[in-house]
Amino acid sequence: MEFKDVITKRYSCKKYSDVPVEPEKLTAVLEAGRLAPTAKNLQEHHIYVLQTEEALAKADAITPCRYGAPVVLAVTWDSTNVFTYPGGKRDSGAEDASIIATHMILAACDEGLDSCWINFFDPDKAREILGLKEQEEVLMFMDLGYAAEATGPLANHGSRKPLSETVTYM
Repeated sequence: MEFKDVITKRYSCKKYSDVPVEPEKLTAVLEAGRLAPTAKNLQEHHIYVLQTEEALAKADAITPCRYGAPVVLAVTWDSTNVFTYPGGKRDSGAEDASIIATHMILAACDEGLDSCWINFFDPDKAREILGLKEQEEVLMFMDLGYAAEATGPLANHGSRKPLSETVTYM
């Protein structure tokens, strides 16, 4: 699929079928995340693949937004292995994890899969319920699967402000 088609076609799926995600497609999505750039190439991220009934129940316990997806990816980063930017107010953790998640979401679309970026959860509860180390921060969950029949983008999906409202040339 052409990149422009991927970014035009991709939407946040809110209802999934029970069709399983093929292992080779899941691997392609994970590989896209692995190839994403990180500050200083620290690669401070870790992806947890939730696909068993027990693991999916953990996701369901902290967010109502799984929408029946057969796979949920939890994207995390190690807060002790980040690059701190000049000024000391920001570091690369959330930024790098976001780049990785975005790569995976776009790769999912390219593989014919549907996805949804989920951030409607308490990250501390997510860390606890997934049994993660204290320094591991959870950025997001990514629902992954095939959309249920008659499912599509929300009505306002294609509504975008013109560039003149979102870009300033200096």
